[in-house]
Amino acid sequence: MARIAGINIPDNKRIEIALTYIYGIGRVLSNQILKEAKVDFNKRTSQLSDEELNSLRKTIDEKKYRLEGDLRREIMLNIKRLKEIGSYRGSRHMKGLPVRGQQTKTNSRTIRGNVRRTMGSGKRKMEKT
Repeated sequence: MARIAGINIPDNKRIEIALTYIYGIGRVLSNQILKEAKVDFNKRTSQLSDEELNSLRKTIDEKKYRLEGDLRREIMLNIKRLKEIGSYRGSRHMKGLPVRGQQTKTNSRTIRGNVRRTMGSGKRKMEKT
């Protein structure tokens, strides 16, 4: 298994997809990195030579992309700042509700937990005897 940026990358996937396993790298950034490192997009991770792996690592390290822990920390600090200044978005984060304007009357079960607030919904059916 190849290890890039502290993450084990799966061997059986194309390198274009395997790079997206690193937090902070999506398809577009993955393609940019591969172009810059001059690595074929369609190669599997297991087919890469050591030189190609080293060029990928070097490209990712040189560009100073915010990945993994740094990116997670930055996002966490942004949310903490929103809470501290008392913004609307911060209050939604604190309450565990949708932040970006989605309706909550019906479609927020995943974020609220599977809470059913009406009388009959979620009630178990009685067995007929």
